[in-house]
Amino acid sequence: MNNPSFSAHKNPHFPVILFTVALFCSAGLMFVLQPLFGKLLLPLLGGAPAVWNTCMVFYQTLLFLGYLYAHAVSLKLPLRRQILLHAGLLACSLIALPVALPADAAPGADAAPVWWLLRTLLVAIGLPFFVVSTTAPLLQKWFSRCGHAQSGDPYFLYAASNAGSLLALLSYPFLIEPNLGLQAQRQDWSVGYLLLCGLILACGAWLWRGGAAAAEPEAVAEDAPEPRRQWHWLALAFVPSSLLLGFTQYISTDIAAVPLLWLGPLVLYLLSFIVVFSRLERWCYQPALTAQPALLIVFLAYSFINPALLPYWLDLILHGAAFFLACLVCHGELARLRPPASQLTRYYLLMSAGGMLGGLFNTFAAPFLFNAVYEYPIMIVASLALRPGFFSPGWGWRLLFPGLLLAAGLILYAASDDLLEYLDVIGGGLILLAGLSYSFRISPAGLAGVTAVLLLFTFGLHSLASSTLYQKRTFFGVLSVRDTVIPDENGKPETVRELYHGTTKHGAERLIASQITTPLTYYSRPGPIGQLFAEYDAEDAQWRVGAVGLGAGALACYAKPGQQWRFYEIDPLVVEVAKNPHWFNYLNRCDNRAEMLVGDARLSLQKEPDASFDLLVLDAFSSDAVPVHLLTREALELYFSKLKPNGLLAFHITNRHLELKQVLADHANHLHLAGLLQEFKPDSAVPLVVATDWVAMSREPERISRLERSRLGHWQKLPLVFGFKPWTDDFSNIFGIWKQKEG
Repeated sequence: MNNPSFSAHKNPHFPVILFTVALFCSAGLMFVLQPLFGKLLLPLLGGAPAVWNTCMVFYQTLLFLGYLYAHAVSLKLPLRRQILLHAGLLACSLIALPVALPADAAPGADAAPVWWLLRTLLVAIGLPFFVVSTTAPLLQKWFSRCGHAQSGDPYFLYAASNAGSLLALLSYPFLIEPNLGLQAQRQDWSVGYLLLCGLILACGAWLWRGGAAAAEPEAVAEDAPEPRRQWHWLALAFVPSSLLLGFTQYISTDIAAVPLLWLGPLVLYLLSFIVVFSRLERWCYQPALTAQPALLIVFLAYSFINPALLPYWLDLILHGAAFFLACLVCHGELARLRPPASQLTRYYLLMSAGGMLGGLFNTFAAPFLFNAVYEYPIMIVASLALRPGFFSPGWGWRLLFPGLLLAAGLILYAASDDLLEYLDVIGGGLILLAGLSYSFRISPAGLAGVTAVLLLFTFGLHSLASSTLYQKRTFFGVLSVRDTVIPDENGKPETVRELYHGTTKHGAERLIASQITTPLTYYSRPGPIGQLFAEYDAEDAQWRVGAVGLGAGALACYAKPGQQWRFYEIDPLVVEVAKNPHWFNYLNRCDNRAEMLVGDARLSLQKEPDASFDLLVLDAFSSDAVPVHLLTREALELYFSKLKPNGLLAFHITNRHLELKQVLADHANHLHLAGLLQEFKPDSAVPLVVATDWVAMSREPERISRLERSRLGHWQKLPLVFGFKPWTDDFSNIFGIWKQKEG
């Protein structure tokens, strides 16, 4: 039968193009708004992970509410009333344009930051983000009513939506951020939102023109699917969402610290959605089911049981391939089990709920349940259990072998006190078991069970062999204290104590009595910061010193009795570990009077009196997550407002991936500051005296030039930079300072 809404337009491709473009734009706007508004908030609330976590919870919650709205209105209202209601919502949302922080956007001194942040997000972008969140399920539901040849299965439009998300995700760091400041981004996003509103209204108008058929209430929907099917949808959305966050944190914690490392996993996650909800599904889903158990053998053997054999980039590829196959299998099963169009909004509602719960689990529950990123291997096992056919006949018997394997391993562990002598044999046995796991590929229960036992034994093996003395996880990541054996000055083995945040070393201490208070690693006396203190030794007896970043506390061993030292540290656990003499002795023995301020350094420094410091040391840029708001021109102006007229500013800029000296050289040029750089390379084999890069700056050229003339090191003027766009609170570009060659 020819539906009037379809025949109202002669071109059968017009509705497909119209709805596809609208969904594409909606998803793109959503993925651009999240980093855009996050950068707007950064100078106000600092770079604490709690800020980003709260933003993510807000976004995921509004996404869920948007899907709930789409489900409710499509269930309760005839199509024309839906169009009228949504048109009214679009009109109301325009009051939030252009997107911006409220005029009085500044957290009060006594305000709870989380509630202030949620209120600010709701006022500033709540309505536009909610509208964007409703678009995917609502427009697909509308399309299912238009009488088009493809209306019976509108899920192909979900691929267009995810393609928009993917394009926006890749465009922001590579195209938008390097070329547009936040002011321009806000204006362009607002224009894009107006365009989206026009496209949504055009979709509604096209349906309205269908006449009486479009005005009729929808035919009575089919009965809701059985609860077991709905729980299955929820699980198939929950596991990949949790796996995405766990995978991202695991590789940045245990494999490599690389800026924007989250980009790759999220691209793979969205790509899996695009594949399974498009025509590519028929060529990709079954091959993914077949390939997953085969790849699992290599993945377990080399990425978990014996990861030291692989270079980090190859390990990343292996993890990425395993993650992508897991997403393809889970999302493919989710697409395969999609219901008729009459149940579309319920289906999407449960998908969004599963994604939200996965994010909440990783963001809030996992840091309190685990002291490392154990949710990642747990979700690897869960993704295997979600392969089709878990509850096939005899599934319980297929768990018998993993159960016996676990029991045998526990008995062996309890009976032997010398397992460390057989680590190689045990490791070889685990690799053989990884190969054996392939024989369980037909049974999701058996494959998941064997993999769970293998991972349990593997983590136990690594724990036995590890020199980790202490490990704890917070919102800020995984902090660990390790004992490592290195050669001393005479080539003899010596045990040293090291502090790690993820894969980045944040301090070390020699344990022999004569060296226990000697500053090491980036803070050694032969190094640039040691040279600075040596040059000004005759005049610094009464200095007031501020240091951003505590680490193990090695800088405190430059303190003198008459000096006042204040450390600014964002992670309270770092303060707890550094002050505990059971782990490190720098603070306890060198300067136990040093003050500790926990919180974002830029926000804390704003409260300090002007012209009160003789020296500020900025040491927060050596890891993967560079706090950009501490490197902007406004940040430098703040630092110098807190320094005395002849005060000194020292930046520790050692970084494996970024040329931070370009940013500081540009600031020095525009703010008329004198600056020197030293890229220090140690001349001797003194233990834990490492290569490190420092920049020293001052308002007075003569003041800083003393370092250059001191012959204590190879200080040189900051390089000239041309065509460099200054980093400000409005603009920054990580890729513009990426190192071309890494030594």
